[in-house]
Amino acid sequence: MTFANAGTLGSAPGRRDALVAHLTQRSEALQEMGCLAYEVGVNDEQPDTVFVVELWTSSDAHEASLQRPEVQASIEAARPLLSGEFGGFQFDVVGSPLRD
Repeated sequence: MTFANAGTLGSAPGRRDALVAHLTQRSEALQEMGCLAYEVGVNDEQPDTVFVVELWTSSDAHEASLQRPEVQASIEAARPLLSGEFGGFQFDVVGSPLRD
């Protein structure tokens, strides 16, 4: 069952664009881990917030990815860009009008 993780990452003041650049670096490894989509966005009404929507083959694949050394290194590299404010939600996808 497809798993969705949608969240917000607070950026340190003035660091949003750097955080976006970090999060959008090309990563073939994500697909190998079971990531189907990783979309990063912004909203100028919330200038210190980055929005991320992820689709994974399963919640287990998502959880396992967080233990991978390359993901841990990416999280560490992002820490100076973050304010510590996080939000979001997760759910199991049960259907879509775009596919069978």
